[in-house]
Parts: sequence; structure tokens; C-alpha cells
Amino acid sequence: MKKIIFLFFFSIISNSFSQVTISGVVKDTLNTPLDLANIIAINQTTKVLESYGITDSKGKFELKLSKNKSYKIQISYIGMKTYEEIIQVKEVNLKKDFILKPDNSLDEVEITYEMPVTIKGDTLIYNADSFKNGTERKLEDVLEKLPGVEINEDGQIEVEGKVVNKLMVNGKDFFDGDTKLATKNIPSKAVDKIQVLRNYAEVGQLRSVRNNQDNVALNIKLKKGKENFWFGNVTAGGGKSPDESLYLLQPKLFYYSPKYSINFIGDINNIGEVALNRRDIRGFGGGFRAPSRSSGTSINLGDNSLNFLTNQSNALKIENKLATMNFNYSPKSTLDLSGFLIYNNSKILSRETSFVQYTNQELGIPDEATDQSTTERSDQGLLKLSASYKPNVNNQVDYDVIARVSKDQQDQNSFSSVIGTTTQFDEVSPYSINQNLNYYYTLDDTNIFALEAQHLIKNEDPFYNAVLANTNSTSDPFDTTAAALGLDTTQDNYNINQNRRIKSNQLDAKLDYYNLINSKSNINLTFGTILSSQEFDSNVFQFLNDGSEFNPTPTINDGKLGNNITYNFSDIYLGVHYRVKKGIFTITPGFSLHAYGNSNTQFGVTYDEGFFRILPDFETRVQFKKSEALTFRYEMRNQFTDVTRLAEGLVLNNFNNIQFGEPELQNALSHNLSLFYSSFNLFNYTNIFARASYSRNIDQIRSLTNFENVIRTSTFFNSNFADENANVFGRIQKTFGKIRASFGTGLNYSKINQFIQGIQSLNERYVQTYTPGIRTNYLKAPNINLRYRYSVSTNIQGSRKTTFTTNTPSIEFDAYIWKSVTFRTDYSYTNQSSNEGNSQSFQNWNATFSYRKNNDAKWEYEIKATNLLNIDSQIRNNANNFSVFSSETFIQPRFVTFRFVYNL
Repeated sequence: MKKIIFLFFFSIISNSFSQVTISGVVKDTLNTPLDLANIIAINQTTKVLESYGITDSKGKFELKLSKNKSYKIQISYIGMKTYEEIIQVKEVNLKKDFILKPDNSLDEVEITYEMPVTIKGDTLIYNADSFKNGTERKLEDVLEKLPGVEINEDGQIEVEGKVVNKLMVNGKDFFDGDTKLATKNIPSKAVDKIQVLRNYAEVGQLRSVRNNQDNVALNIKLKKGKENFWFGNVTAGGGKSPDESLYLLQPKLFYYSPKYSINFIGDINNIGEVALNRRDIRGFGGGFRAPSRSSGTSINLGDNSLNFLTNQSNALKIENKLATMNFNYSPKSTLDLSGFLIYNNSKILSRETSFVQYTNQELGIPDEATDQSTTERSDQGLLKLSASYKPNVNNQVDYDVIARVSKDQQDQNSFSSVIGTTTQFDEVSPYSINQNLNYYYTLDDTNIFALEAQHLIKNEDPFYNAVLANTNSTSDPFDTTAAALGLDTTQDNYNINQNRRIKSNQLDAKLDYYNLINSKSNINLTFGTILSSQEFDSNVFQFLNDGSEFNPTPTINDGKLGNNITYNFSDIYLGVHYRVKKGIFTITPGFSLHAYGNSNTQFGVTYDEGFFRILPDFETRVQFKKSEALTFRYEMRNQFTDVTRLAEGLVLNNFNNIQFGEPELQNALSHNLSLFYSSFNLFNYTNIFARASYSRNIDQIRSLTNFENVIRTSTFFNSNFADENANVFGRIQKTFGKIRASFGTGLNYSKINQFIQGIQSLNERYVQTYTPGIRTNYLKAPNINLRYRYSVSTNIQGSRKTTFTTNTPSIEFDAYIWKSVTFRTDYSYTNQSSNEGNSQSFQNWNATFSYRKNNDAKWEYEIKATNLLNIDSQIRNNANNFSVFSSETFIQPRFVTFRFVYNL
């Protein structure tokens, strides 16, 4: 492998030294430099486009070309005649200027080759074929090769450092809300153009009065012939593992026409290939059009769904079924209807061993070794329906409704070196309905109104059961806890059960008025409200040996074990913002005045609180060039907690994690600052972005934790100690011909004040990550992608300091051979070490070999192997507020599957 990498780098270096540069300036007949003129160089021998460029604001361009070759230089610019000239390149760099003449004719100009990248206003257009070499199968294979575009570790698309939050196909929403369904399923051969819509505005009426610079959307233009009929593919395959037969069926069907579109994606397999995992679906917002500008108030409704321990990358066995359908229908030009339906069923088996070391050693909390096996089952369903009505340019009405329902179960068997053997069972069947109604009205040229309202109903019903052996020993760490909970200690075991019910109802609505003072400034007045109501009921009971139910009375917490609490919250606010453009600056200062009220009633007592607060915010944007900007933001936020932290009765998060709330908790105040810089330069093929943020939380809600061995009991309070968090993240990407180099870095510092056994300690964490990489994009040669990830995490927790160092080199290789055979492989090596001298490592190697007669062939045959080295586990070291731990997670064995792909 080392020899291959050495030879490949040698070829890269040799190739770079065999090139020369042609540079110059493009002007018009008035000697004015032309910004964003397109320049291409076509090799006269091979007739292949070999290099391209776009002029900068001074009309400068630069092309890298091979020595001793003849090229046709073609220059185009809107409103100008296309210029062509044959140039003979020698062995020295060449400087040459060009002058374009006005084009007054209406005849079409014949362009021999399309520009790989063009810019039209805020739209960046990639010609997909310019970046394909034949090994691509899905949309993400193309996106990864585009300059300025990244697929991050969560599978999200990033453009110039900004996450794409909307993806369309031929202008129609594609499963609005999650781009992974598109990137992993749309066939690459169907993609013609990829349009990056920067400063994207969902509502055209508000484009000139709102700051949309963080909004990035993608529109995938299909090739001609992929409209008005079905296209896509169906994959079927199977194989054999040591324990069972393997199967795979993945139909992916798409239909597009000017009036409507239908998409269907299905997936049935037991080899762990999951288009959307459970966490993706749980966080699937469906592109919900929430109120545009934050009011400064944040209220947490809580998340009482199961905290699944595993996902598809760290499990022993995975069975998954997915069925999704998306539609768009435009019965007339003023009305658009759309929606999607997602159903997912999964079953996952996992096993993990870990060793936990708790923070302050002087507190006497013993270190703990655990071994746990888990079976997880999940059924999830989502339904979204949307309507958008635009009768004229002055009116727009949008309505969305998204409903979700699930049934999740988790069985866990665990052994602890401190507690012994425990079985646990969790189950929850939550549902929620979220509705969104927006109305936008333009009264005249200077007055615009926007009404945005969102309503949420959520119902959660988690059930928990734990069974622990009763050793009748005074040294048993759970005996003291069992007695404190009021359990019957004469039983053979402790069969503990808990029912909970959390109902949430929230309305978030606001009315905006925009007055355009002139073309450079406007004022925005906002009147809004947040009304929230939550009900929380819980009870803990014990099953006895004879099967009867026993309701315990605890000897702690004043005997309060169950809960029946109602919590109401209201925020009525008025906001004022002024937006002005001055040269390259866009400045938006503002504030909001809030009248808060909240109350909770429990155990016959009502706790009320009401107060006023002014929350300022500020934003300024410096637009150096069309593709280079710097944005600074400041915002003060008021944060309110959910009902479970207010509930006084004891609640079991699990048998060794018990909490009770504080009814008089107050809000937390935070100062938030961020700075974002981005530059996308097609003149020198350099893409740079950097983001820095800082937050300081005042009166943050923190837990006061006491340990009895490894069993902890927590309550909450408003801490007078401020917590802080600072992040810096950046990436630079530079393209040299067919070579693209990148370097990313991330720095994080966090400071958290925690309280254990009544002692305050400061937890500090420093994390630094560096990721250099290099990849090629040859059209007729094998390609390679090399990355190296180096990470250092230092955790200072009480009297314990731990440093983890992670090194992960990785390589991806793909080759398109004889225009019919595709070979792709990826390999990574991960080594983790600590300052205590421990070092652990694991490897991951996958490969795919496929054959299709040509690009237009209907059938394709594929052999795919995962975990070729048959590694049985992965190692992970980490830290949380209470402990540092190392864990070993067992994974799926080597799988080899044979597949048949039929292309429609």
C-alpha cells in the first residue's frame, strides 16, 4: 500500500511540473475588465476540455495547461461575442490579454464545451458531466467532486461551510427536510446540472427585507429525456454470513413532469445499509417553515423518546425496512401541493463493554466495568402535506402539517462489576402533530406584512422496567437505594416499573410589518407570542414475588415519588429591527421587549413568576465581493426549561440515575456571539470558510448530584457560576488542475461548573482536530482520496486530567476500466491513545467491484464486501461531566453480497 501511495504522489508531482500557466486579463472594447467571464481550453489533439477558469473582479484569469500542446481558447460573456483563438503552448508560462466585442445579433452562439462551473448572480451552476468519470452511482458521488461542496460526517451537504437545508429536483421539493434521501438515492447518470442557490429566499416578497445569507438550497436539473417517464433503478442481492443468509432489495423510482412528480424509495435488507437511520427520521423536520427570526426566547419541551444506544455503524446485527414516497402536484400555476410519507422498521442487536472511571477520586466513587447486550426495535411513521397558494405577486399563503408516530422498544441485559446483573426494558409510543400557517401580503411598494404561526401537539408515554437481584447483603450498592425508594426489600429481586406521560401543546405566532424607507434601508416591527402548556404524570411501582403490585413510599424527598404537574408558559413580545445597507456593509441592529409569565401546580401548590426583559441583538455583514463575505452576530437569549425539571416527585431515568425537580427554577440567560467568513474564488480555485462562536450562560440550570457508589441522585438549581463555550472551525480548499487539496481544523473549549456530593468543581474540555486531505478528479484515470484526521481531547474533571489522542488515516480509491468495470475501495485505520499509556486501534476496509456493458446498459452486476478484515469490534474513548470511559463496541462481521441492478 505504501508503494502505491508513493507512486501516486510521484505521478501527481510529475504532472504538476509538466504544466505551464497561461494568464492575462479579459476586457471589453472600452478597456473595462469583465468580471465572471468564462474561459475554457480545449486540447486540439484529444478534443477534450483540459482546463477552465472564471475571471475575477479585475478581469484576471489563469489556466494550467500541459507543455508543448495546442489549445483552442474560448472566452464567453453575456452580451459579448464568444472569442476563439488557437494557442500553441511551449515550455514557459504565457501572458495574454483578450478583448471581447459587443454582440448585437440574436443568433445563438455555438459553444463546443459547457463550462464546468458558471455563476449567474447568487446562483452557482455545476455541469455534472464535467466532474464524472464513470464510477459514480449516486448523487453524492458527484457532489463530493465539486469544488466548494462537502458531504460532512453526518451525511449533510455543505456548500462554502453552510449546511444545505433545502434540496429540489427540477424546481420541486424532494422530501423537503433531509438531503440524505436525495444524495444516497438519485442516480448520478440522471443529473445534468447542480444549481447552488445562495441567499435563498423561500418567499420572494421578503427577499429585499430579510437577511438570507445563511440560506443555501440545491436544485438538481435532470438530463433531457428524464422527464415525463419513470427512471431510476432496482437493486436486488444476497449473500451468506456465518450465521444467516443475507438479502437486499432496494427499488428507487422517480417520475417528473412539468405538472407533477412522484418519487418512491424502498429498502429491505439485513446487512446494515440504511438510507435513513432512526435518529435521522426522529430529527426529520420536513423542511418546516418555522418563524424566520428568533424572538430571543428558547423554551425546551424535552425529549422523552428512547435514547437508543446504537446505530447502523456499531451493531452486531441490523434488519431494516424502509418505504418512502414523495409527490408534488401543480394543478394550476398559482397552486402547489406536495408531501411525503416515510415508514421505517428496524431491529438492531448490539453488545458493548466499557470501563468507567469517575471524576473526583477523593469522593470514593468506585471505577466500574460493564458488559451490556441490547435488542432494539423501532417502528416509525411520518406524514407531511403542504400547500402553497400564490394568486398574485402580492399574496402568498403556505400551509404545512407533519404528523409523526412511533413505537420503540429496547431490551437490555447488563453486568456491572459493582451492581451485578440487571435486565431493563424501555418502551414508548409517542405521537406529534405540527402545523404551520404563513401568510405574506404586499400592500404597496413600501409596506409588507407577514403572519407566521406554528402549532405543536406532542404526546409521550415512556415505560421503564428494571429487574435487579436482591442479594440481602449490606455490601450490595442498591440495597440502600431500594430502602430509600421505599421498595419491599424482602423480595427475591427488585422488579421496578415506571409509567410516565408528558403532554405538550405550544403555539408560536408572530406578525411582522416591514416598511421600506428606501432601496437601502427598512424597518421591521414584530408583535408575537409563545404560549406553551405541559402536563406531566409519573408513578413508580414494584411487582412482588406473587405478581401483585406494590406502591412504595420513599423515605427521602419528603415521600414524593409520583408526579402530577401542570406547567404553563407565556411570552408576549414586541420587536424592533432596522436594516440598512451602506456600501459593502449591511447592518441590522434591534431588540425585543418581552413580558414573561409561567406557573406550575403540583402537590396542591402553585408557583408563579412574571417579569419583563429586553433582549438586544445585532448583525452586520461585510460583502467584500459577490463571493466573499464576513458576518458578525450577537444575540441575547432567554432559556426556559421543560416540565420534567420542575417536577418535585422522584423520577427514574434508569435504576442507577434518579432525579427530582425544583419547582422554582428560573430562566437562564445567555450571550451568544458568532463570526463567519466565506470566500469562493473561481479565479484561483480556492474556497475558504471559517466560523467562530462564543457563548456565556448566566444562571444556567445545573444538576446537584450525589452518588451512593455508582448510583446517583440529582436535582436542579440555577447556578451562579457562568458556563462558557467557544468554537472555531475552518476549512481551506485549493484546486490544482485535477488535484484538490484541503485542510480543515476545529478547536473547542468548554467550561462547565458541576456539583457532586455538595462540592463544586470545574470541568474544562479542550478539543483540537486537524484534517488534511488530497483527492484527484481525473476523467480517464484512477482516482484517489487521501485524508488524515488528528484529534486531541483534553478533559480536566475535578482532580482527574485525561488526554485522548486519535489518529485516523484513510484512503478511497476508484477506477473505471475498459468503460465497463468499476472498482471502488476504502480503507481506514484508527488509533486511540491516552496520557495513561493505553493505546488501542482498529481497521475498516470495504470494496465494490461492478460491471455494466456501457453507461446506457440496463443491467449492472456487482460484488460488494464490507469489513473485509473481519474486525469484530471498534474502540472508543470519551468523557462526560461525571466520568471518563473506554468502550469496545462489537460490529457486524465480514459481509460479501452479490447484486443485480436494473436501470429503468
